[in-house]
Order: sequence, then structure tokens, then C-alpha cells
Amino acid sequence: MAAAPTPDRLAPVTHDHDSAGFWEAAARRQLVARVCTACGTTLHLPRARCFHCGSFDGEWRPRSGEGRLYSWTTVAHQVHPAYPAPYTVVLVELADDPAVRLVGDLTGEPDLTIGQPMRVTWEERANGTVVPNWEPA
Repeated sequence: MAAAPTPDRLAPVTHDHDSAGFWEAAARRQLVARVCTACGTTLHLPRARCFHCGSFDGEWRPRSGEGRLYSWTTVAHQVHPAYPAPYTVVLVELADDPAVRLVGDLTGEPDLTIGQPMRVTWEERANGTVVPNWEPA
């Protein structure tokens, strides 16, 4: 009997008012963070209004794509057909903007340590959406 095909990995909503700029940059394989142009506060999670000064003036600024492993957990029981277990969910703090932490996943159960250098990688989903992910540097 032939194995069932693996379902496509999930793709995010890319046309959300607050995060569309992030996904537009990801399509160019550029990592960005939203920053208030009035006071310089990083707006993560992205939002229209600055939580620090109240301004609605913000822009997407490039980030290096380098980070440090902040935390991780290994998923041992499969919860979705597109994500066979085991896999490891990682939380990465950006090296050049520690206010930003992004989630990614690694296949299997890699040997990881807190603070380990990580770098961004890019995955294209079946619908064409480009999603940032992480790997040990």
C-alpha cells in the first residue's frame, strides 16, 4: 500500500493590516521589524499604534537575520499531518533587536543550548508564501 501524501505545511495570513509589511519583506527574503518613527520603540508584535508614545507613525526596518536561541521545546506526539513528530519548536531572540522574538521549528530533536547562535532561513509554502524559519548558525 502506498503511503499517503504529506499535507502542505500551514501558511500564515499575509494580508493582515498590522503584519502585511512583515510578509511582503519575507517574500523578498528580508527579515524586518516594525518600529515607531516618533520614538524608536520596536513594535513587536506589530501594531498600528505605538504602545510607548501613542504615535501611529511606524515603518518596517530590516534586521540582520541573526539571533540567539531563547527557548525551545520538542513535540513528541504528532498534532497535524504536515508536522511529523518529533520536531522542535524554537524561540529566537534577534541579535540586533532583542525586543523581537520569533518562532520556528527544526526537524527531530537537535542538541541545543540557550543562547546558541541562530540564523534565519526561508521556506516557501505551497501557496507561494515565504516564511522565515531558523537553524543553528
